[in-house]
Amino acid sequence: MSAPVLYDVVDRVATITLHRPDVRNAFGQGMGPALDDAYRRADSDDDVRAVVLTGTPPAFCAGADMTSGGDTFSAQGSTFSAAAVEFPAWKVRKPVIAAVNGHAVGIGFTITLHADIRIMAADAKYGIVQARRGVMGDGYSHWTLPRLVGTERAASILLTGRFFDGLEAKELGMCSQVLPNDEVLPAALELARDIAVNTAPLSVAYSKRLLWQSFELDAARVEQLETQYHHPLMGSADAKEGVLAFLERREPQWQGRVTRDWQGD
Repeated sequence: MSAPVLYDVVDRVATITLHRPDVRNAFGQGMGPALDDAYRRADSDDDVRAVVLTGTPPAFCAGADMTSGGDTFSAQGSTFSAAAVEFPAWKVRKPVIAAVNGHAVGIGFTITLHADIRIMAADAKYGIVQARRGVMGDGYSHWTLPRLVGTERAASILLTGRFFDGLEAKELGMCSQVLPNDEVLPAALELARDIAVNTAPLSVAYSKRLLWQSFELDAARVEQLETQYHHPLMGSADAKEGVLAFLERREPQWQGRVTRDWQGD
């Protein structure tokens, strides 16, 4: 049996691929722990500057593995968690881009909401359909989705369990780009490579952390954290290099390392 999640690094971009193509990458057979491990691996590797999450065609992720039929959502013990992964994409201190290159349903869609940026296939089928299966949205969807689209639009997705396509997803504010299926992954990789070359790793790490923290903070606390995070950045070698590279019209050579220099929580 092949691994349910593939991991590959090229040009400082880690590509994480959901890989159960015989069942349209249904979420099962250890996919959750494998995805968790892949995110932790990317977070702890300074040679990785950006991450792309995608699925082996013909789908991104068909949702829960229903091969057990009516027992798919059987009662679970006290250790059960609806989180899908213990270390979600927003904890990775590098940008995570979801290249949603095909159908993404249920947990297969809610894990895309953990990413920082989503690029979605125009004609694929999406939905958080769990209410139509006798359960409810999972994977932090009641936290991530309202913050992307607002409470009323989130309700129209979570409480109806209806399907929608990529064009509607963009209209609702769920993604930044909608492209033909076969253009989604190349576009995500191009964006990831641009980030890997042109942005300072520590600057991105602090900015990402504050973006995800900001939902629970007031303006005064955001200002405090922006100031706190600026202290290890200003006066650093990368702060000098970023300006010189711009003035000299060349690619920057960053020296900061997240695993060594990180001073966040």
